Amino acid sequence: RLTGHQQEMKNLIQSKIAVDEENAHLKNEFSNLNQKFKDKSQELKDTEECAQKKEEQSRLVIKNLEEENKGLNTCCADLLNDLEKLRKQETQWKTEKSGNDARIKNLETDLAEAREQMKELRSICSNLSSQVAVKQEELSQKDCDVIRAK
Repeated sequence: RLTGHQQEMKNLIQSKIAVDEENAHLKNEFSNLNQKFKDKSQELKDTEECAQKKEEQSRLVIKNLEEENKGLNTCCADLLNDLEKLRKQETQWKTEKSGNDARIKNLETDLAEAREQMKELRSICSNLSSQVAVKQEELSQKDCDVIRAK
């Protein structure tokens, strides 16, 4: 009967050894999985921090772009106002130019008429000068006639 107990003890010891080996194997696997979990947790934490930094940078970039856009919109509005003023000024200048062109045309017409009158007056003046010369000649002749007659 002792041999049966010994056999049973031997079986139990072998069983315990097998369980201890399995337990050691499971502890090792648990340790490896736990290390992987820690590594993945750290990786997740790093990734979240990186994502948070990028999100913060994106917010900052968006804020800067919005401010720049606001400045550009103001600049655009100013340029549109300037353009509108320049268009009004251009219209005014065109109106003034049209008036000036009409005045110039009238003055050119008046000048041409004045030149024509000057031509006519010179012609009349020349005729009158000729007549005066003829009359002076006649007068001189008559003076001579009067002197001879005396």
